[in-house]
Amino acid sequence: MNRYFDIALNLASDRFLGERDKVIADALTRNVNYFNIVCSSLNELDFVKDLNDRYGQNSCFTLGVHPHNANELNGNTLKSLKDYIKIHQPSAVGETGLDFFRNLSSYENQINAFEQQIIISIENNLPLFLHQREAHDDFIKVIDKYISDIPRGVVHCFTGTQSQLDDYLERDLYVGLTGWICDERRNKDLRESIKNIPMDKLMIETDAPYLIPRNLEMKPKNNRNEPQFLPHIANEVAALMNIDLKEFNKQVLNNSKSFFGINFQD
Repeated sequence: MNRYFDIALNLASDRFLGERDKVIADALTRNVNYFNIVCSSLNELDFVKDLNDRYGQNSCFTLGVHPHNANELNGNTLKSLKDYIKIHQPSAVGETGLDFFRNLSSYENQINAFEQQIIISIENNLPLFLHQREAHDDFIKVIDKYISDIPRGVVHCFTGTQSQLDDYLERDLYVGLTGWICDERRNKDLRESIKNIPMDKLMIETDAPYLIPRNLEMKPKNNRNEPQFLPHIANEVAALMNIDLKEFNKQVLNNSKSFFGINFQD
């Protein structure tokens, strides 16, 4: 039986309000037995930790500050984040990185928040859960300052070019693919380049509630992405990579468990 690990579930999102148990139950019926609950803001620290306690038999979690929220970090809040991560030991630090597409936080604050969270990951020997959008060159410059000490990292929600993919793989980073891959109209280069991702560096994700696959046959009325749709993404990626589905699922599941340093019991 194929089992799946969704490495990016934004379960703290208000779009799941009042339906979190159902969302998880629906995922389990589709054999999405494992998921990583992503933290993106200081305001979510307690909630994400509580959600992981609630679903811990099937979940792990990250703690960190998304680049959109980098303005939240100052001297006091950085100390709080450091203390919280040291105490609760999440499976990864993040979601952190750079996002110059919307620039909801200043350039300076994004760079600072990114660097500080890299340092936290190094100090606690925790992986990095990474975000990059329209900021590749600066992202690589920051990564390269610390690359020899970073335990490991995954660039989640990869939608970039072959050149960007090469940069990540050269730095031994993992790559996370989402339902974005399921849109053949605007992803021709991406759908071609993923064939060059080594299988031992690949993971899959929904990034729910965002990025619902375009080619789902039965989309929910609220257009909300959910972890139950991860098998659809797996089928699409395996077909594009021309890899046997069973072998594909086994490898990406093992990659995900190994990356987050956990051993869920089947």
